[in-house]
Amino acid sequence: MNRIISFVTLFAMVGSSGCVTSRIEQARHTSTGLQDGDGVVILAQRQNVDYQTEDGFVSCLSNELENKSLGITMHPEQEFMDMLFPWFEPAHAPTHAEGLRELLARPGVAERIAETGVRYLVWIDGNTEIVDGGGNLSCTVGAGGAGCFGFQWWENDSTYEAAIWDLDTLEHAGTISTESVGTSYLPAIVIPIPIIARTKSAACNGLARQLREFLVATPID
Repeated sequence: MNRIISFVTLFAMVGSSGCVTSRIEQARHTSTGLQDGDGVVILAQRQNVDYQTEDGFVSCLSNELENKSLGITMHPEQEFMDMLFPWFEPAHAPTHAEGLRELLARPGVAERIAETGVRYLVWIDGNTEIVDGGGNLSCTVGAGGAGCFGFQWWENDSTYEAAIWDLDTLEHAGTISTESVGTSYLPAIVIPIPIIARTKSAACNGLARQLREFLVATPID
């Protein structure tokens, strides 16, 4: 297994963008590659009772990952789940490679997956949350008009992990994890001016870029 760790720091204190620091880590277990007709589907892990991976993040990742010139064709998540109902619903979805093998051994399941054309299944687990914050801001309305005064800040942490499964070999091909952290600010002297750290967008773009490189024929050294 080889391991790649990369660090990216993006400073964009222009307009409405705050500072975001991103970290990506990759662990590869098997070789990968795409042939004509091979599809990719991204599914959100929804077994965790404490949080749910956002649908918007899955959509962002699918849109960013699709690249016909590289042979990456995305399969819609809901369509895949409907065709395989109920086996990829939260109560039944496999959570490890052995569970996947057991699932595909069930009558008709392997045939249904083959009909979708999906070669790689990417499980996404994680979410974005506010981990810290402070400050005070108040707004008033009077005879002379309205205005806001003060300062607020909050820190977002977007942490996601992608587990890539090869449905041809029934192997766990590898894992890619990303964490994007950023602090947003809201200063106000009459008019609030938000400076937003777009951590979820940074996590989506970075993870999509790494997944693209992972899927397109990268052998193990």
